[in-house]
Amino acid sequence: MKIRLASQENTLLAQTLYMDEHQLTTDVPVSDGGENLGPSPHDLYDAALASCKALTVMWFARKKNISVFHIDTHITRDDSQERQGIYKLTTSLIIHGDFSEEEFHQLSAVAEKCPVHKLMTSVTTEISTKVERAA
Repeated sequence: MKIRLASQENTLLAQTLYMDEHQLTTDVPVSDGGENLGPSPHDLYDAALASCKALTVMWFARKKNISVFHIDTHITRDDSQERQGIYKLTTSLIIHGDFSEEEFHQLSAVAEKCPVHKLMTSVTTEISTKVERAA
């Protein structure tokens, strides 16, 4: 997948984010110089974890024929120590369905193993940046 962003005309900082056939607006809050026209990069980072946990649990439930009807997922961010290298995310999943206590424990364990959780906590991410002058 290729991700592309383009600055939105007539906005202060907003970008249109293109991911395959999907697109959305990303911006920063007014307090940071934007217009709050969409989620911030930090919001997208946090949302990646929330959506991965919910999708992973739902995928596992379907695979194992565990009756899960709905999942409510909440993320709470504590970025008060981000500059010191600590960024805290607290996730809460409320799983609605008809399942046993053993199946609930399986679903809980799977929530801890979603791929984005692993990326955020166990993997070294290498980033290279190329900046070019427009022709």
